[in-house]
Amino acid sequence: MLDKTRGLAVDCVAYDLEDSVTHGRKAEARHNIRQILQQPPPHGIRESAVRINGVHTAWVEDDLTAVLQASSLDTIIVPKVHRASDVCFVADIIRHHLPKRQSGDTAITGKPPIKLLVLIESAKALTELSAICKASAYISGLIFAAEDFAMDLSLTRTPSLTEFLFARSAIATACRAHDLPSTIDLVCTSYKGAEGQRRLEEECFDGKGLGFNGKQCIHPSQVDVVQKAFAPSQDELQWAVRIVTADLKANQHGRGAWTLDGQMIDAPVVGKAKNVIIRAEACSMDVASAKQRWKGQEPE
Repeated sequence: MLDKTRGLAVDCVAYDLEDSVTHGRKAEARHNIRQILQQPPPHGIRESAVRINGVHTAWVEDDLTAVLQASSLDTIIVPKVHRASDVCFVADIIRHHLPKRQSGDTAITGKPPIKLLVLIESAKALTELSAICKASAYISGLIFAAEDFAMDLSLTRTPSLTEFLFARSAIATACRAHDLPSTIDLVCTSYKGAEGQRRLEEECFDGKGLGFNGKQCIHPSQVDVVQKAFAPSQDELQWAVRIVTADLKANQHGRGAWTLDGQMIDAPVVGKAKNVIIRAEACSMDVASAKQRWKGQEPE
């Protein structure tokens, strides 16, 4: 099963040492994951991550000692984070094992520092979001773990996900406030058949509307739906390129606000358009063709 992941085309593959591994097979799982991450990184995977056991378990240090030896490891996913000190504990162990790499001097190591993705899955963590986000320079994002969060608050998950609205909004807002690039939404537990795909798509657009820029997948069949939903649409790309192209010309004439298709365009709208183009480029969309098509766009 681990070997099959190398054929995926995804932003991040997360290998698990926590909930999916029984107590008696933790050592075996560490060995298997280290072996897969000793191989050269596959072309289609941008980031290889490992979810370790929580900092309050007996396994966390053995997990880190094992996987930090792997040459293709990019990120550690830290579960059950309730406070900033939980993140600091993991960051300190990583610095102890990889002092040169964590120094950030890529000229010496040839690799960027190991990043941290933090799972938010409790009421305590939600109240400590700001401190958690500032706990380490290695944090690259937050992930919402809905099932553990529901257990902590004795919530029942419903298709509307309204019971998670406050938590999800808080997480997305915290990521943005602290300039964390990854804001990863909850797992969609439905993935089989047309109904599962429909619900997944609905959840993706719902999360995107709240400010998330990615979603956890639990099955390869979910990947295409998620990637399509979180990538800009062609209409969004064309709109963004028109805005940015016309704004350059408006600036040349000293116009800070102008119109396009009858709508007022000012700095916040231009900023949004630039972000759309950045995301489109990250998704390997044909931005160059769009720019060529709209190179003559003028501000109205």
